[in-house]
Amino acid sequence: MYRFAFRLSGQQQDAEDLVQDVVVKLYPRLEELESIDQLRPWLNRVLYRQFIDSVRRKGRQADSPMSSFEFSDAESWIDAQPADLPDITERLDSDRMRAMLENALSDLSPDQRTLLLLCEVDGWNQEDIAAVLDIPLGTVKSRLHRCRAALRKKLQETPEPSAETRRVDR
Repeated sequence: MYRFAFRLSGQQQDAEDLVQDVVVKLYPRLEELESIDQLRPWLNRVLYRQFIDSVRRKGRQADSPMSSFEFSDAESWIDAQPADLPDITERLDSDRMRAMLENALSDLSPDQRTLLLLCEVDGWNQEDIAAVLDIPLGTVKSRLHRCRAALRKKLQETPEPSAETRRVDR
């Protein structure tokens, strides 16, 4: 439940609060939970609905990056890296691509981001996603297609820094 909550909220504290809220609400109904055949999809559906309710209560929230690595200067960042790296430029390129992907994901709506992360990162199949989100399978497929297209468009619009000139190329 926590991993799904983290994928929904994007922040550790919010995910913990979300799981706690669901557990607190369901604890008095433990006898009813024993009669549920497929508990995992049912719990994820309850968790998703609790997340939607909390977002609606709070209004539109500002998204924050999925991870933030802050170093005071480039030298301290390089010093923090393991000595056995084959090529530091490969690592820098990988980190740059990760940052571009995280920025593009943060620009998507929470529903789009959740759907992509469930399918592409967590490896859920489309039938399970449809069951958890309580929507038809065809809707999941069409939304995934639109989410991937939106992410592709955002990544294509993102300028890439050029290593030689230290300028942004379009």
